[in-house]
Amino acid sequence: MEDWLKDDERLDYLLAEDLRIIQSPSVFSFSLDAVLLAKFVNIPISKGQIVDLCSGNGVIPLFLSTRTKAKIIGVEIQERLYDMAVRSIQYNRLENQLQMVHGDVKDIPPLLGIEKYDAVTCNPPYFLDIESSDKNLNEHYTIARHEVLLTLDEAIHAASRLLKQGGKAAFVHRPGRLLDIITSMRKHRLEPKRIRFIYPKMGKEANMLLIEGIKDGKPDLKILPPLYVYDDNNQYTAEMSEILYGGKG
Repeated sequence: MEDWLKDDERLDYLLAEDLRIIQSPSVFSFSLDAVLLAKFVNIPISKGQIVDLCSGNGVIPLFLSTRTKAKIIGVEIQERLYDMAVRSIQYNRLENQLQMVHGDVKDIPPLLGIEKYDAVTCNPPYFLDIESSDKNLNEHYTIARHEVLLTLDEAIHAASRLLKQGGKAAFVHRPGRLLDIITSMRKHRLEPKRIRFIYPKMGKEANMLLIEGIKDGKPDLKILPPLYVYDDNNQYTAEMSEILYGGKG
């Protein structure tokens, strides 16, 4: 077991998927947004090609591998996170389906192939690049959370360039950026088709959104039912528990 891990890393379960993932509290641990995006996106089941941008430690490719036989490529700019993702893929013996690329999302489309992919997922940095005093002091988290190396528009543009006509791009973000997301998607030929808002619990404001668009699709936006994470007793709702634990909760 120790041969797979470095420094303060640990091997965590992805419970509903029967997989394991390498995480580090000082470098990166995935959060609920990645789980929800992986469940939300429409992907081909038996064949095709998928790209996950801003992959971090590879959590979304791992999640997606349980839903499809398609080939999945994850793209991550931080070498430490890329290395963690590669080792997680190897640990789960998924090298024949999953591949990680160490690179900048902005440069990736020509390298992987323009208009070649059936689906693209992206969990981009949520926060604008702001004064350094307000950033997380940990460089790994700063890059993952702030638009230091990649803006929202650049991420959406890259996703569009990778997608075939009719391909689907899905993003998770904060509701406050909804108009920015829709504006950028339409600018880059991604027509928003499905939106779902995530609420901490009933009566609270949404704190997350999931959005999916189709390249060169026709306008027809569906607002899906809300997803509540916790019930009034601060326990996971039935839907959230099913997402996280499957039949194992």
